[in-house]
Amino acid sequence: MFAKVFGFLFTFGIVAALGVGGVAAYFLTQYSEELPDYEVLSAYEPPVMTRVHASDGVLIAEYARERRLYLPAAAIPDLIKAAFLSAEDKNFYRHKGVDYVGIATAMARNVQSLASGRRFAGASTITQQVAKVFLLSSERTMTRKLKEAMLALRIEQAYTKDKILELYLNEIYLGLGSYGVAAASLNYFDKSVHELTLEEAAYLAALPKGPNNYHPFRQTEAAIERRNYVLDRMHINGYITPEQAEAGKALPLQVRLREYGSQIFAADFFAEEVRRELFDIYGEEKLYGGGLSVRTTLNPKTQVQARAALHNGLIKFDEARGWRGPKTTLDLTAADDWGKLIGEIDPLSDVPEWSLAVVLDVNAEQATLGIRPDSIRSRGLSDDRKTGVLPLQYVKWAKWSKGDRKGRAIKGVSDVVSIGDVIFVEQLADTDATYRLRQVPEINGAMVVMDPHTGRVTALVGGFSYDASEFNRATQANRQPGSSFKPIVYATALDNGYTPSSVVMDAPIEIRSGGQLWKPQNYGRNFLGPSTLRTGIERSRNVMTVRLAQDMGMPLISEYARRFGVYDDLQPVLSMSLGAGETTAMRMAAAFSVFANGGRKIEATLIDRIQDRFGKTIFRHDQRICEGCDAASWAGQEEPILIDERLQVLDPMTAYQVTSMMEGVVQRGTATVVREVGKPIAGKTGTTNDEKDAWFVGFSPDLVAAVYIGYDNPRSMGRGSTGGQLAAPIFRDFMKEALAETPAVPFRLPRGLTLIPIDRKTGLRANGGSEGVIMEAFKPGTAPPDDYSIIGYSDDQGRPLTVAPESDRAVISGTGGLY
Repeated sequence: MFAKVFGFLFTFGIVAALGVGGVAAYFLTQYSEELPDYEVLSAYEPPVMTRVHASDGVLIAEYARERRLYLPAAAIPDLIKAAFLSAEDKNFYRHKGVDYVGIATAMARNVQSLASGRRFAGASTITQQVAKVFLLSSERTMTRKLKEAMLALRIEQAYTKDKILELYLNEIYLGLGSYGVAAASLNYFDKSVHELTLEEAAYLAALPKGPNNYHPFRQTEAAIERRNYVLDRMHINGYITPEQAEAGKALPLQVRLREYGSQIFAADFFAEEVRRELFDIYGEEKLYGGGLSVRTTLNPKTQVQARAALHNGLIKFDEARGWRGPKTTLDLTAADDWGKLIGEIDPLSDVPEWSLAVVLDVNAEQATLGIRPDSIRSRGLSDDRKTGVLPLQYVKWAKWSKGDRKGRAIKGVSDVVSIGDVIFVEQLADTDATYRLRQVPEINGAMVVMDPHTGRVTALVGGFSYDASEFNRATQANRQPGSSFKPIVYATALDNGYTPSSVVMDAPIEIRSGGQLWKPQNYGRNFLGPSTLRTGIERSRNVMTVRLAQDMGMPLISEYARRFGVYDDLQPVLSMSLGAGETTAMRMAAAFSVFANGGRKIEATLIDRIQDRFGKTIFRHDQRICEGCDAASWAGQEEPILIDERLQVLDPMTAYQVTSMMEGVVQRGTATVVREVGKPIAGKTGTTNDEKDAWFVGFSPDLVAAVYIGYDNPRSMGRGSTGGQLAAPIFRDFMKEALAETPAVPFRLPRGLTLIPIDRKTGLRANGGSEGVIMEAFKPGTAPPDDYSIIGYSDDQGRPLTVAPESDRAVISGTGGLY
């Protein structure tokens, strides 16, 4: 009887097992057909952030939707691997994708959790998590778990353990937008994974279970508890000693969140211009997920110098025009905490020298200020409340500019600010509680600094503050360059038969076009009579320039303007010879580089080279051919030769002649303020009608800088607001700093030019030691004239007249030359 029952049960068991096995085989076969292709992991290229670096390698900015850096397994420190294995999968290197021992242990724990009401524990291996993250959804169903286990078994057969761990450590989400351990290390601790300490690595390994549950500020206690659990597991698993574990657990959680955006002071406009260029070239996906490594042309030191020079110039101009009032006014009567009120107002984060402050009390002698509390990322405002004083002597510049008190000097601080006013102030010293009143300039401008030989933009300032306005006035503001365009006109003349001693009539002129009469005027409305081309440049004579352009023909000038890159298609009308067309500071800097480098056209660039995620160079700005640069070793061969195939748009001799004439602008012309640099400098001022725009574009032998000043909505800056008065001092201040450690190198004289002494006023040959004599450069086959042939002065038959130099006064006092 027992044998029959046993036989029956045994047979039933066999049939049941076969049935279950058959059902399982059916479902496994069905699910197997539905499984995604795990082989895609071998070609996996995750979205990786693009990183932009300065010329010295310092990080400028990062661009990404998911903040991720991909590290191969060999580059991930063992400390990181040990922490994550201890926290997530201690048997990783022993199981085959599914940890059956771990499943049994988890089931036992879950039985206990059922009674206690605690959350169930999972038993997913790292391989299963890779399968879920890369190939499956996050739905919590038995079907998904079954597919996850099946995929894990297949993945283990296809890939090495190190490859699976590499995929996991680069893909796992760790909070704060961080995907992978490399990005998390930067975002939480502002350091690379190789610099992490034991307790920092343990904290990162605590995050996969739920980054929000272990937030360093909102859930600090839970975060420390989970971190300490990981340290204990690392000890139990033999990765660290008990002493190391206890030492790590005793430390506080010291998270230092990384700031996003521009990482270099004063580089916001530069970084954004690079971002736009990358977007235009590669598109959105490549920019934010392509893992590009971009080496830019930015020189951080030069950038700070350019920014300081422009800021100081804008502030000086603005403060001379008085106080425009506070940023806003707060009601402090019912406020328990003035710090919270002012904390809701955004400061200018890219002008860290300034602080926002609210006036707490004020009298004639001083105001008591409440300084805006510092912002602490993820924690709001600091609890510290800092106060300071604003004495009368530091508000005296704020003369009234409105109403009946226009231009009147103030008598007390209370004339300027009232209780509740929110103002910008600048601390005089770190250890002093004394502040100076500031205001954001209404005037704005731009500055571009460039290497004239390569076109590399070493500094770019697009305005006073990127926080206040993202509009880049260096590249996006199209404004009239005014007289700073004139060197292009004179270069056209010198490249086509004229000489620096050619004489042009500076006298009133009338031009009829389309039924309208145009009477160009010189600044100051005076005339010099017959004058050399050098005088025309040095003293920026409008009428001379118009006569010269009329003599050559505007189509020729338009062609040269296109070659120089100032305009793409300059309208061939005479007013354009005075800089009436619109262009940018970037284009003007590139155009003046042609004079500095001997006549070669350059392409301005903010990017030296771009590498893809694998380190392959996919773009390089410098396209010059280098013969011999690929030699493996030196075997007595000659030095490598750089072959420059860039377009020669101007005769090198012409380039030097114009440069020499523009040196005269600095020495005795419209920009004598620049002489203070104390080095060889050439350049040209520019001022447009009604003083709406002020320019100075200048250069040393190896550095070009273009400065533009004006209101965003063009209007007059006031009488006397010329390029020489506004822009040239900014250029001077910058060059004094930029060239402080550079020897005084003269401009390079091309072979073939002959220096001949001439009379600076008449252009005729003179004795070398006479007063008013300069050394002028002449091309082969040219020389100073023997008589006074005047361009723009003719007889009744249109033939050029020749007069003696002593007849100048008669020429401009009579009616000859008016036409």
